[in-house]
Amino acid sequence: MYTVLYTAQVLLLLVVAPVVATAADTAMAGRSLLEAASFWFVFFGGVRLLIAGLSQVVRPGFTVEEVLGQRRGNPGANYVVQELGFANIGLGLLGIIGPWLGWAPAGALALGAFLLLAGVRHVAKTGKAAKEWVATVTDLAFSVVLLVILALSLVR
Repeated sequence: MYTVLYTAQVLLLLVVAPVVATAADTAMAGRSLLEAASFWFVFFGGVRLLIAGLSQVVRPGFTVEEVLGQRRGNPGANYVVQELGFANIGLGLLGIIGPWLGWAPAGALALGAFLLLAGVRHVAKTGKAAKEWVATVTDLAFSVVLLVILALSLVR
């Protein structure tokens, strides 16, 4: 059941919300599709990473056990997951605040590179639990979207 809720949350933040916000922004504010997509995909990617980071800092055991499928009894794993949470919080804040300051391309680069590398690392791991598969696929797909947005912004 929790996997379904986790997947729904991820899809809401990484697909539904940025697509709806981009369409509304383009229609109502008159921004170009690329400008609006750059803003909203970076913003909602930031929201996603901030939520993940807060969860990792407050409940590192959840990530260790439920997402990564590791057994209890390794306090070092909790420590590393909390540090990952700090990185997610920092990147999340960049994604949330950056577009408002005109830093959407920088946010797309930072979030896109982080998610791409995390996704590639997830792919290499064998025996993934369902939640880790969700993380793997969404990290890779969303990183591609962000990096394509960045590339289009740079050639514009």
